[in-house]
Amino acid sequence: MPKQSIGLDSQLYNYLLSVSLREPEILLKLRQETASHPRSGMQISPEQGQFMRLLVQLIGAKKTLEVGVFTGYSSLSVALVLPADGKIIAADVSEEFTAIARRYWQEAGVADKIDLRLAPALETLDQLLATGQAETFDFAFIDADKENYDGYYERSLQLVRPGGLIAIDNVLWSGKVAQEQYQDESTQAIRALNEKLHHDERITLSLIPIADGLTLAIKRP
Repeated sequence: MPKQSIGLDSQLYNYLLSVSLREPEILLKLRQETASHPRSGMQISPEQGQFMRLLVQLIGAKKTLEVGVFTGYSSLSVALVLPADGKIIAADVSEEFTAIARRYWQEAGVADKIDLRLAPALETLDQLLATGQAETFDFAFIDADKENYDGYYERSLQLVRPGGLIAIDNVLWSGKVAQEQYQDESTQAIRALNEKLHHDERITLSLIPIADGLTLAIKRP
């Protein structure tokens, strides 16, 4: 997946970063290390991380959810702006990838804010619901396997409070969602969710063409 905002040429993208990006050194360090990872394309772009930090601060989030951690750039971004008693419950299945994340969480002094659950994310979300945590989260970020996006969304919608915000990554999928020749399972899953959200009266919706496309959905009362 592209690591810069879709549709921008390199010159304009670099200008955007030069006049707006305020990336903490610890995030830059993590991004540079991840750049050499075989699956580096899974990491969100720095301007998206900054945008998410702004959103989390804007809504005064304290309790947040992350579905899909990888090397931890998004969770670290959020953790850095949470209050001292803020918490992220982060779901992932990879001990290998999240070991990098844990190292940076520790170095940044935010490890105590992040509760990593290593299990299939649907199981983690179902467990949260079963333990009475519905409508207790302020913010949720979904960035994991696309085939399960609908399931992640439905559970996240139950878990966030009215007025809470869900952010869903990769909804433009390198432009494949708009090209009929792409009929693979991941592309079809994103297309289906995009269509569903367009007509979902439970939320207030906006799709932002930042990075690889970011859907924002506010849960209506």
